[in-house]
Amino acid sequence: MKHYLIERRIPGIGTYSQEQLRDAAVVSNDALDKLAGRARWLQSFVVADGTFCSYLAESEDAIREHAGLSGFPVTNIYEVQAVIGPETASG
Repeated sequence: MKHYLIERRIPGIGTYSQEQLRDAAVVSNDALDKLAGRARWLQSFVVADGTFCSYLAESEDAIREHAGLSGFPVTNIYEVQAVIGPETASG
């Protein structure tokens, strides 16, 4: 499985209620169930007009298939090459 970041442009999503975000998560999880383990959602960061989602998936095609099943747009897909953080500086 490869690690991907998915950018989704969704105008106004930053104003969604907790219930609306929960409903979106249910839709996403239902779509993932249909992919039979070909993709796994790790987390999403919600901004004013979009989301940045972290996924493990076998391919970009699996990400696009999830988008088709869930109805959530895919603006860009980026394959993660490395992960760094503050601790990277010490070793």
